[in-house]
Amino acid sequence: MNVSRRGFLKISGAVLASSGLGVSLKPVSAYAEPLKIAYAKETTTICPYCSVGCGIIVSTRGGKVINTEGDPDHPINRGALCTKGGSVYQMSVNKNRLDKPLYRAPYSTEWKEVSWDWALDKIADNVKKSRDETFVERNSKGQVVNRTEGVASIGSAALDNEELFIYQKFLRGLGLVYIEHQARI
Repeated sequence: MNVSRRGFLKISGAVLASSGLGVSLKPVSAYAEPLKIAYAKETTTICPYCSVGCGIIVSTRGGKVINTEGDPDHPINRGALCTKGGSVYQMSVNKNRLDKPLYRAPYSTEWKEVSWDWALDKIADNVKKSRDETFVERNSKGQVVNRTEGVASIGSAALDNEELFIYQKFLRGLGLVYIEHQARI
C-alpha cells in the first residue's frame, strides 16, 4: 500500500473522528475568573533589591499584600521586572519571614524574642555608646573635625532622593564620615 503523507493525515483524521477520541466542535461555555486584585488598594513603590530603582505596584486588601507587579508607568522599568523584583511578593507573604525582633546577647548561643520598643532602644543605646567612645573633636593638627570613626552606614537603593537627603543629614549630624551607598558598591 503506497500512502502519501497527505493521504496518511486524511486517514488518521477520519479514524480519529470516527472513534470519538477527536476534538469536539460543540460550543463550550467559558467563564472568566474574577481578578485577584479586584477591589484592592494599589500603592506604588521602588524595588528594594538593587540600585536601578524599578517601580512596583503593590496591591493590598485588608492590610495584606495580595499581588505585586511591575509599574508600566515607571520611566525606568516600564512594567518589566527582573527575577528578584518579580519575587518581591515573597518578602511580605512568606511563612519563614520573621515578624518580631530577635536578640542574641554577646557570647550567647540562643536568640530570644524581644519587643520592638526594646530593640529600638538597644540600637539607639549602641549607636550612642559607639559614637561617644570614638568621637574625635580635633585632628592631629588641632583642627576641629567633630567626627566619629566607630560607626559606618551603607545606604539603600530603596530610598528616594528626599529620604536619602534626610538620612544623610542625620548621619552627618552624628559625625559619621564612613558613609557609603549600595549603588557605589
